[in-house]
Amino acid sequence: MDKFLITGLGNPGSLYEKTKHNLGFLILDQIAKKHFFSFSKKKLGFISEFSFQKKLIFFLKPSTFVNHSGQSVKYWMIKEKIFLKNVLIISDDIYLNFGSFRLRGKGSSGGHNGLKSIEKEIGTSHYARLRFGIKKNHLNKKLDDYVLENWKNEEINCLFSKLDIGVKIVFSFVTNGLQKTMNLFNNNF
Repeated sequence: MDKFLITGLGNPGSLYEKTKHNLGFLILDQIAKKHFFSFSKKKLGFISEFSFQKKLIFFLKPSTFVNHSGQSVKYWMIKEKIFLKNVLIISDDIYLNFGSFRLRGKGSSGGHNGLKSIEKEIGTSHYARLRFGIKKNHLNKKLDDYVLENWKNEEINCLFSKLDIGVKIVFSFVTNGLQKTMNLFNNNF
């Protein structure tokens, strides 16, 4: 049975629950809600196993905080013997327009400390990443303050409709692979 590791980046704890930087956690929570599963606290993260079309998916929310996400990703890849081609990282992206998605099989961290940590720990930037746009509209705020700020009321309705697209992208990645999923979803949302 093929194994997949789908990791949503975010910070643990109620203080960060509704922040822009917790986009990865939000998408995994949306998947859990739709498929009626929950996460258990395990080593270096909150994890859930889910069987889907003869594939075993490990959904991971690292407990290491965003800046050290690579420790958790590396641990679970090794523990569950998951091939790099079956790893997908979900993160926010300050440079993409709000609500847009971009799926890539490699690339730079774009200044995202979670992606930098993953690249450092696994030794490559060749891993699939799904980025959700949270483009900064408030130029008077520091980047750290902006990504750790809660979603605004006017963003919430749009946000949750967009999360459903993220869920579709995740399951397409598992069933169709990276290239086909990029062809289906990039530039369409």
